[in-house]
Amino acid sequence: MSGQNLDRLCAEYGYQVANEVRQAIGKNAENHITKSLGVLQEDGVYAFFLYQRSRGKSEIDGAKKLEMEAAALLSAADIKPFKTVSDSLEAVRGNKTTKGLADDLDQLLLAKRLLEQTLIYARYHAKALEEGQ
Repeated sequence: MSGQNLDRLCAEYGYQVANEVRQAIGKNAENHITKSLGVLQEDGVYAFFLYQRSRGKSEIDGAKKLEMEAAALLSAADIKPFKTVSDSLEAVRGNKTTKGLADDLDQLLLAKRLLEQTLIYARYHAKALEEGQ
């Protein structure tokens, strides 16, 4: 993470999230991203990942894409337990996302902030994509 511009990283992943979720679930992308952001802000990182897992058939593909992009973002930012993409996916699939994060409050708060900023950017990208079509 040395010297990395984290806002630029959030912007890049925000765009990827918007594209991936929109391709998976269409016009409901902005709504799903907004709801995911609300869960993250109100209930935290662990609840955010559980929320993606709890989506029904109409949103599951978009939720999986969002979950994978979120894990990749945290890996790119060198957040524990997301040191590598394979570690990230293992942590998410095994519901172990808080194990490494719970041990380090600074890492947990940084992860939450990065995810929030990414979802804010993703929401705006999704809106722009919707209006552009």
